[in-house]
Amino acid sequence: MPRTIPALPRRTILAAGLILPLAPVLAQAAPRSLNFAVFRNGTRIGEHRVSFSGDGDSLTATADATLTVKLGPVPVFRYRHHAVEKRAGGEFVSLVTSTDSNGKGEKVEAEKDGAVVRISGSGGEVTAPGAANPFTHWNPAVFTGPLFNPQTGKLLKARATRISAGHWQLRGDTEIDDWYDDTGAWLALKGKLDDTIEYRRI
Repeated sequence: MPRTIPALPRRTILAAGLILPLAPVLAQAAPRSLNFAVFRNGTRIGEHRVSFSGDGDSLTATADATLTVKLGPVPVFRYRHHAVEKRAGGEFVSLVTSTDSNGKGEKVEAEKDGAVVRISGSGGEVTAPGAANPFTHWNPAVFTGPLFNPQTGKLLKARATRISAGHWQLRGDTEIDDWYDDTGAWLALKGKLDDTIEYRRI
């Protein structure tokens, strides 16, 4: 039987990687780091970690995702994603990301500039509305405005729906569910692309 390369690269880890009424609540009450085991179709393939520094007035979130898909014992897909996101007073300020998706490198830089967000990435130069946020998942407040992909810089064509106090769905060009606890801290993720991807807090 021919060997089949896993379908994960089509949109890669949802990037890698997402309203409660309290946007900066994470800085006040939740853990200073969030660690997840990542599963593809039920098999663990890596980890995603988010660490926080500063506070609600000046918060920095640093994320690192490391994934490896194997066919038997042989690695057939490797993914590394690093992101540094800055927020002030609960509002998006800037994002810098670098991604290695099985040898393909991508970089994104985004910055709030007055009434717009200027984004530079593999999708080209984008001028987004000032309410735009990167879909980095950890912050449930981002669902109130436009979202952009932190790996490519492209705006997402998707609609966010609040299913319950701690459960948000995104449907459109991506299918993702994110869950949060009562402080607004990210609890879990489930996404359906070519594969089923799940994040479970560890």
